[in-house]
Amino acid sequence: MPTYVYEVIHEDGADGERFEVVQKMTDSPLTHHPKTGQPVRRVFLPTWIAGSASPMRTERALADDKKLERLGFTKYVNTGEGYEKVLGSGPDLKKSNG
Repeated sequence: MPTYVYEVIHEDGADGERFEVVQKMTDSPLTHHPKTGQPVRRVFLPTWIAGSASPMRTERALADDKKLERLGFTKYVNTGEGYEKVLGSGPDLKKSNG
């Protein structure tokens, strides 16, 4: 079932609280907030499509150590006392400044 975003309608035109509701596509849109009873309207948001530069694809690429190393990157992991090199060139340990 899809998740719909609704917004409370204020009399003065100010932006109201936004909330999400999971509904069937065949359900009628809400006209009032399910808890407060305030009038609401459904908000249409742009769809998010994962393209070649999408965050989803970038995160996947950054998680692939073999790919990062092949591209010449150096990767460090936070150890709590500093940063330890996982792959690439550069110092083995970088101490944190804190």
